[in-house]
Amino acid sequence: MTDPETTAPRVGLFVTCLVDLFRPSVGFAAVKLMEDAGCVVDAPVAQTCCGQPAYNSGDREDTRAIAKSTIAAFEDFDYVVAPSGSCTGMLKKHYPGLFQGDTKWEARASAFAEKVHELVSFLTDVLGVDKVPAKVSGKATYHDSCSGLRELGVREQPRKLLKSVKGLKLTEMAEADVCCGFGGTFCVKYSDISNAIVEEKAAHIVNTGADMLLAGDLGCLMNMAGKLKRKRSTVEVRHVAEVLAGMTDTPPIGGR
Repeated sequence: MTDPETTAPRVGLFVTCLVDLFRPSVGFAAVKLMEDAGCVVDAPVAQTCCGQPAYNSGDREDTRAIAKSTIAAFEDFDYVVAPSGSCTGMLKKHYPGLFQGDTKWEARASAFAEKVHELVSFLTDVLGVDKVPAKVSGKATYHDSCSGLRELGVREQPRKLLKSVKGLKLTEMAEADVCCGFGGTFCVKYSDISNAIVEEKAAHIVNTGADMLLAGDLGCLMNMAGKLKRKRSTVEVRHVAEVLAGMTDTPPIGGR
């Protein structure tokens, strides 16, 4: 009899900085979802930041150093998966461009990028998962994070799986595909504009009557959770992976 682990996809989980520091439960949910789908999952201890803050600030030298470290840590896996459209976009779309003309690293960066996937897209588009056994009661609305939607085409995938969650009703908010105002360093550099954007986003969320807000990027979720909390909203904020894995015992993002 064949050992299933010899043929199971070997996945390297890129945890992301925000998940590691603020919401480890998202990482555990990602592992559960992929293991349930038949993958062997590991999270290399050598991983650090994807390099996006440095990249967005124009620091290409440090970004390349971070990229080399990341590629070396993950290139032996069959797939590299992140529970973040933003970080996935950096790894998949921008790493190859960092090494154009570099005879040693250009091919390695391109080969690495081909293996990189956003978590929910990986489950549906690569592994063929079309439903999950989770049970979560409530009414939820989903925010499409900019990088996941525009760089990676992640839109229908999370909605498809969420519709299979028993007890969960999904309702669409107005302008679900409009930025929440986070934008990484954007919210620091242009705080007034960022606040105006998230103010409007929060109003759309509340207007749905949903008791739960979901998205695939922790940065966006923390930004929206902060605004909702300041508005004294009772809407719970969670990463989509937590709901799909049925792991909602932890307090919501931003607290209750």
